[in-house]
Amino acid sequence: MTRAALLNIVLAVLPLAIALGALALEQPFYVTLATRMAILALAATGLNLALGLGGLVSFGHAAFFGIGGYAAGILASHALYMQPLLTWPVEIPGSESALVIWLVAAAVAGVVALAIGAISLRTSGVYFIMITLAFAQMIYYFAISWPAYGGEDGLSLSGRTVLPGVNTAVPLNFFLVCYVVLLVAILLFALIRNSRFGAALQAARQNETRLAAVGIAPFPVRLTAFVISAMITAVAGALFADLNRFVSPSMLSWHMSGELIVLIILGGVGRLFGPVAGAILYVLIEFMLGGLTEHWQFFLGLILLGVVLFARGGIVGLLAGKARHG
Repeated sequence: MTRAALLNIVLAVLPLAIALGALALEQPFYVTLATRMAILALAATGLNLALGLGGLVSFGHAAFFGIGGYAAGILASHALYMQPLLTWPVEIPGSESALVIWLVAAAVAGVVALAIGAISLRTSGVYFIMITLAFAQMIYYFAISWPAYGGEDGLSLSGRTVLPGVNTAVPLNFFLVCYVVLLVAILLFALIRNSRFGAALQAARQNETRLAAVGIAPFPVRLTAFVISAMITAVAGALFADLNRFVSPSMLSWHMSGELIVLIILGGVGRLFGPVAGAILYVLIEFMLGGLTEHWQFFLGLILLGVVLFARGGIVGLLAGKARHG
């Protein structure tokens, strides 16, 4: 077994080990901490598809993360007060079902990503970064000025969403739900990376002229990857709102986009379990140093600087060596 495979197995079971260990020590707070790791890793896995495989440095993925959160908050609040979401041309009720919320979050984020991607992907480099940031900030300010759903104060959820056969109010149960969704997303990432579509996406990142020369248009390949990436990130946003029982415009801010990029750089860009490693390290730094000083992000910056200068493959690259893919 290679070092990379062994490290992937360790990273795959580490969040589960943290949650089960916390339960054994009767420390439910650490189960919540492991749940936060799993959700952030899921969001970063979505971005890793666009950034790691496609080379698309999106600085606006917080928009999709926030759309997922607001999908959970809006549907749950309408279900709580038994008010339909729409009354014409057909009546659409609210819902507390996690399956419905995930589906709606992914669908809305997919449509928005299709529109943003169709415009943004006509540019490249710093222009692509700025356009994705601009779209995300437009959605951020729209959420702030939307008083029907809390505006700047955000929107509270009365409880966790409902999943058949699972009591999501129990912290370990909710962690397991997030953990399984994360593993499914990582499996999807692996399938895409090893498929013909994944090969075309990576080729578009390396040299789009050569890809076009063999008869494959880079634009539809990148747009499809951008949309799938947004849909995965939106599901993470719905779970994040469910975890905190609260959604606010901060989920849509550029800080959140930067946080997701930092997770991927820390763990390893394009690596299968890079987002998991990055999320675990980020949450641990936030928890351990955040309790000592409010300036903990200064130390995060130093660590990030060290990774960029001395370990460009991130933690996974440092421990497992060069990637065989991407």
